[in-house]
Amino acid sequence: MSVVEKETVSVVVNESGRRPRRCPACGSEAASSRGRKAGFALLGCRGCRTLYAASLPGSEESEDYDSYYGEENLAVPDFIDRRLDEIVAGFRSYRRGGRLLDVGCGAGTFLRAAARAGWVAEGVEVSATAAEHNRAAGFKVFNGELAEARYPEGHFDVVIASEVLEHVAEPREMLREILRVLRPGGLLWATTPNGRGLSAHTLGLDWSAVSPPEHLHLFSRRAAASLLEDVGFRSVRVVTEGANPVEILRALRRRGPAPAAHASAAGVERVRSGYELNAFLSESKSRRLIKDAVNGMLRLSGLGDSLKIRAERRG
Repeated sequence: MSVVEKETVSVVVNESGRRPRRCPACGSEAASSRGRKAGFALLGCRGCRTLYAASLPGSEESEDYDSYYGEENLAVPDFIDRRLDEIVAGFRSYRRGGRLLDVGCGAGTFLRAAARAGWVAEGVEVSATAAEHNRAAGFKVFNGELAEARYPEGHFDVVIASEVLEHVAEPREMLREILRVLRPGGLLWATTPNGRGLSAHTLGLDWSAVSPPEHLHLFSRRAAASLLEDVGFRSVRVVTEGANPVEILRALRRRGPAPAAHASAAGVERVRSGYELNAFLSESKSRRLIKDAVNGMLRLSGLGDSLKIRAERRG
């Protein structure tokens, strides 16, 4: 580590009164300062390239997920349901007891898709607003953290964790609990933003996915795969897909830092613009072919903005 990097990390220590976090993916303390956003110092792991907040938010700084959910993000476009039906269809070979768990079930889109496919679908959700929304639709949803739900070991054939790992303070502990509640041979299907994708490279800290205290870390593809294997998963596959050129072009046209915004507002806008782009690309066969070709290139290059994860519990 250079003298400059040592000095920037020492500033983090002095400001917080404690040593910065170890990398949440590989546990390394070797990190370089990447700047600040929303009042949080950000570090880049020099080993696995994970971007992460140097310190965890206090209770007064933590994201309020009850206020995150409202009419604008508890309803989704029809094409999202069609895409989720395709994803859930890919779980068919893992069906034994027929039980599926969605960790961070949010608006309940995966729960509905799983139910349409004949799964007994349950959810875990920290937002009381979203949990009640899904209970009203007839689903069994635990309001709280996964470990607090105390599911039996080996209870589920499939566990989904879509856009969740970047939010939790201890992703390794969550993955261990997911591993415990999966049956031997069961599937984890997860997504999380790629800290080394096209938007991260192009926009740096101006990318809306870099949003502490909502997102506490963004893994690289290598870091995510190594973390899953270290926890005990087998047959780990991590690919990258997707990019939002709308956000990239808007940010570049500003020719300067993005205006300050609450993390939830930035997240809602990111999802909304992503929906609009995907809706446009899904309207015709020719556009879908373009989308598939672009995703193919993003997978090959490793520059997709989203990490798509499949991993199994050892038999």
